[in-house]
Amino acid sequence: MTPFAEESARCRVAQRDWAKRSIRERLVFIREFRHRLVDDADRLTAAIFADVNRPQDEVIGTDFLPTAAAAKFLESHAERILKPRRVRGRPLWLLGTRDVVHRRPHGIVGLIGTWNYPLFLNAVPILQALAAGNGVLWKPSELTPRFAEAFHEMLIQSGFPTDLVTCLPATREAGPQLAEADVDFLHFTGSDAVGRKLAARLGERLVPSTLELSGCDALIVLPGADVRLAARSAMYGATLNGGQTCMATRRVFVHRSVMSGFLEVLKPLIESANAAPLVTEGQVQQAERLLAEARAQGCQILRGRETGGPSEVSPTAILEAPPDLALFREASFAPLFGVVGFDATDELVRLHNDCPLALAGAIFTADEEEGRRLAGRLRLGAVVINDVIVPTAHPATPFGGHGSSGWGVTQGAEGLLAMTVPQVVTVRKGTFRPHVDAFLANDPAGTDVTRGTLAMTHGRTLGIRWKGFKQLVRGLRRKA
Repeated sequence: MTPFAEESARCRVAQRDWAKRSIRERLVFIREFRHRLVDDADRLTAAIFADVNRPQDEVIGTDFLPTAAAAKFLESHAERILKPRRVRGRPLWLLGTRDVVHRRPHGIVGLIGTWNYPLFLNAVPILQALAAGNGVLWKPSELTPRFAEAFHEMLIQSGFPTDLVTCLPATREAGPQLAEADVDFLHFTGSDAVGRKLAARLGERLVPSTLELSGCDALIVLPGADVRLAARSAMYGATLNGGQTCMATRRVFVHRSVMSGFLEVLKPLIESANAAPLVTEGQVQQAERLLAEARAQGCQILRGRETGGPSEVSPTAILEAPPDLALFREASFAPLFGVVGFDATDELVRLHNDCPLALAGAIFTADEEEGRRLAGRLRLGAVVINDVIVPTAHPATPFGGHGSSGWGVTQGAEGLLAMTVPQVVTVRKGTFRPHVDAFLANDPAGTDVTRGTLAMTHGRTLGIRWKGFKQLVRGLRRKA
């Protein structure tokens, strides 16, 4: 039996009614949801703290503010983005046609959620799917059951029909089951290992998807950059949420001309930092393995304060790390990062792009234009110049990775459009159909018309185009 068959059937009925509503009507519920983010902030942050031990003030800044901004973006722009688009211009052989591109909802969007930013990373694709006219089957992370219950309750209280947004069991088993369910699109946020398995199965079923997978992100410090800002930003990027961020800073490439100044700022930041509790034992074990490899290769290691908690990992910088370390090629969720010196830009680009993960990155430079040129050479979905992580949450910009960091995007107009499929509706006026007549009558005049049209509209020289025009006229006269 197909998993979640009853939930999917009820959702599909609700979705059909929901899709009949105008976009403006749907956005009324999203506006109510945005206001409830303020009303229910204490309840939701308490649930997140109970699930994954994230401080409530931090959650407001990293989850609530960007989620509210994403909802506001939809309220302001979704109607314009999704409205039917009339196609301008047409080739000569399609005279008399009028084309309109409509954005239709997929139907049912399956969403496998994550736990590290439970509100932001779940709410944004859910709201986009609903704004586009879809129904949603949401599988929350098994690590955030309290949040899942409170968040789903808030969605229903915002007015969304109960069966339209269905909260599935927050269990590990429910994720693969959702990939087998009756869904028309699947959005997954998680590890690249799980993403590969989902992609294989969804490909077999021809179910389209967006895969928001992990990164091994770099922070690059160019000559002349503000090394104090760069070092402090690297520390922030590596330790935000205990390093449990897909865009966390894992690789720091510093031009050797500014390395000493960079380390002078970084060292006291590391040494005074407290250990961070990690959510899963697997993360702790991976961090220990990565650190052991660095020690075995004789790397210089800077560590923060040790507190002795069994699930805690101290912020750690591995200096002059060889670029073949696993830390530079794996997605990890711990406050660890490596620092590598470089001399030439070509060397930097080669080292950076050698990593299979390609999510986001940061460049610190005194020359914005130099930063833009370098960004164009990096295989990344997002590049921030002179900051790290936070600007990627801009609600009007798309976000997504390449390579092992997945495919597709969320956020912005592109993320909203990804929750739809284009449908072209073409209307042709009159009764003149030369292609039909020539085919059915096997009329040789049709050859003059098509060949003449081709030469007249695409010939290399004026002479060829003139001959094409005469051939076209000859064919039309024979058909008349």
